[in-house]
Amino acid sequence: IETAVELTEGRVSGQEVKQIIDLGRSMLTAPVELIDGVREAVEQLSRDYKLALLSKGDLFDQETKLARSGLGELFSHVEIVSEKNAVTYLAVMKRRGVEPSRFLMVGNSLRSDVLPVLEAGGAAVHVPYPLTCEEVPEDALADKHFARLQHIRELSEWLGTQAGK
Repeated sequence: IETAVELTEGRVSGQEVKQIIDLGRSMLTAPVELIDGVREAVEQLSRDYKLALLSKGDLFDQETKLARSGLGELFSHVEIVSEKNAVTYLAVMKRRGVEPSRFLMVGNSLRSDVLPVLEAGGAAVHVPYPLTCEEVPEDALADKHFARLQHIRELSEWLGTQAGK
């Protein structure tokens, strides 16, 4: 609403404000559409590992999305943060009693899921998502060691190959 007032220089109508509120309300109650294979992957992994969900964004929005997804009970820990950087990841690891060398982040963002975890001393798996647009120069990735999978369904098999490493 604040943005609408600013963009219209105060000429936003009451009806338009109502439309904005209705749109926001519908976004907060819309069903969560999981990426194909996510439910199965999380269910399978939760049987063998303690899973933590670290999400960035508005607390209420992220909590309600998690509840609507039906995945909440599969995570032993959920944390919603305002910034995903190395300092944040180190703080989460410390609170959970996890050494960085035993921490693995799986995510779709190089900028907020992969690079900060590597900087914090953890390991990372990047599972690109077509709608995530981020530009990270290749030279910024040149000396970084992380796995890149094409689909979340590949994660369980990949973890099996890492057991002795």
